[in-house]
Amino acid sequence: MNQGEKAPADAIVVGGGIVGLACAFELQSRGLATVLVDPDRVRRGASWGNAGHLAVEQVEPLASFATLASVPRRLFWRGGAVALPPRDIGTWLPFAWRLFGASGAHRFTAGKTALKSLVDLALPAWRRLSANAGAAPAIVEDGHYVVWETPGGARAGRDFWRNADTGTASTRDATRAEIGAIAALIGREPAGVLRFVGTGRVRDPGALNDRIAAAFSAAGGREQLAQVRRLRVSKGRASVDLEDGDRLDADVVVIAAGVGSGGLMHSLGVRTPIIAERGYHLQAPAAAWPDMPPIVFEERSMIVSRFESGLRAASFVEFGREAGPPDARKWRRLQSHAADLRLPFDTAPREWMGARPTLPDYLPALGRSSRADNLICAFGHQHLGMTLAAASAEIVAATAFGIVPPLDLRPFSPDRF
Repeated sequence: MNQGEKAPADAIVVGGGIVGLACAFELQSRGLATVLVDPDRVRRGASWGNAGHLAVEQVEPLASFATLASVPRRLFWRGGAVALPPRDIGTWLPFAWRLFGASGAHRFTAGKTALKSLVDLALPAWRRLSANAGAAPAIVEDGHYVVWETPGGARAGRDFWRNADTGTASTRDATRAEIGAIAALIGREPAGVLRFVGTGRVRDPGALNDRIAAAFSAAGGREQLAQVRRLRVSKGRASVDLEDGDRLDADVVVIAAGVGSGGLMHSLGVRTPIIAERGYHLQAPAAAWPDMPPIVFEERSMIVSRFESGLRAASFVEFGREAGPPDARKWRRLQSHAADLRLPFDTAPREWMGARPTLPDYLPALGRSSRADNLICAFGHQHLGMTLAAASAEIVAATAFGIVPPLDLRPFSPDRF
């Protein structure tokens, strides 16, 4: 804090996903009387339905011409994971135009520098948060596998990862024992297996969310089940209007409401072109599947994770509206992949669909907004919400107390659009 400046005493965090939970716990732990506002008692969003992969190897933004060039061959109707529903063309077409504008060489290079600086903080921040919340066993740093089923896929995939920047993570060829263990699971020997070292996983996303929520409550934090209608600014200070007519005010207001953050910022006149990147999963009892790192079946664009609650197969990037109906063909595709790979989904698996919040440059909105002195943003983490939640929480807390964060926040400005 600047000399003579009053330290904040209380905080409101809007959004109960993993980013909002982490922010609320961090602020409460640092002495702010914090209220976490979310309409749902049972959390079943992307923070719960993700693959549990702490993806510190993903330091290159997907806003790039290379990504755009790959989209045609990755479309769902061609067997890929990218879906552009015709009914939602009015949503994804303007987003695609902004994505194109963010994908030039200069902006990609700047975005990569920014994203890498943030991702590098991810695992150290998770070690601190999980220890403070009494959840250290929930985080495992044992890497992950990438598997190819055809020789051509293995050659192309190895070439890609050999030339990619993977940040603090590294790769090595899988050992014969590792290949044999995977072959025993899927009924045949894969054409290629790469082992990532330095990435991590969550033993169970739902259990981790619950543990952080419990630690937040134990530290004196309070959860309020409510729907936020809009934000309001008066005399340079933001407050929160609820649907029931109540208004909440605090020294710090944090917006971490995922895709819904766009509408809240719009109520202040802030242009926030956020879109729902909808993903799907199937989950069944883990059966005989061992406790092991996640396996990415790259040619299928699918990741398989073994959790305490079951075995999960996750995939798809469906651009559209958060509240649109799910596409049952996605679950049927996952079921087909599971059958091909002998995944133990013989009984009816549980189906899930949820929305990742994504901004066109694939960087989150992180830091203080110019619209109000007490307004801090932490949303738009795309595929990296679980990965970046703890680091984002530390940055939010530092910002709240006027402490210089360990990276340049200008590329993540909530007002950059």
